[in-house]
Amino acid sequence: QVQLVESGGGLVQAGGSLRLSCAASGRTFSSYTMGWFRQAPGKEREFVAAVRWSGIGSIYYAEYNDSVKGRFTISRDNAKNTMYLQMSSLKPEDTALYYCAATIKRSGSRREEYEYWGQGTQVTVSS
Repeated sequence: QVQLVESGGGLVQAGGSLRLSCAASGRTFSSYTMGWFRQAPGKEREFVAAVRWSGIGSIYYAEYNDSVKGRFTISRDNAKNTMYLQMSSLKPEDTALYYCAATIKRSGSRREEYEYWGQGTQVTVSS
């Protein structure tokens, strides 16, 4: 079983920056895909970003929701079993509960593809 714990959420002003962290424990693998999703009240859980193993060596690929491209950066430190989401130029519409997720599969943007989830960390962006 894999356990995921998010941290780093908080209240920031529009235009500000925030870095989220996701610490993984239990049986984890460098080949796992790890990603970030977010959910605002009354809305579906939305894909934000993911990083997955290419299948070759230590090459990984990152992908992003179009709404965050150029503003958010996903990264992972396999030695620390930690994933990060660096968020810049934050907008009020970024306000949501942000979830860390993982799967053994080389997956993409669909929430149904992920087996493991954290409890979420709240990000609130004021105008």
